[in-house]
Amino acid sequence: MNSKQKIHGLIKEISNELLKFIKDKELVCEDRWVPAADIQKELDLSFFAVPLANKQYGKKGWLFDIIARILEDEGLVKYKKVNGRSFYRTK
Repeated sequence: MNSKQKIHGLIKEISNELLKFIKDKELVCEDRWVPAADIQKELDLSFFAVPLANKQYGKKGWLFDIIARILEDEGLVKYKKVNGRSFYRTK
């Protein structure tokens, strides 16, 4: 297995774990819609996205956004936005 395959395999594992987490949280959320902010906070998925030498503007949720988009592209989650807040639920 080459590096690309290993990295993509790990990304798949991360997306599967996120999917499980969303499914678990749906049980306690209204209409099964889980707030994205809650997911990011509970899983601590915000990270600095620039090199240390660059100006830091705080941690960003880019990793969560990428993984959630992968799940959406695979048809495994639905997304909605209400009053500026993002929500996810499994299909």
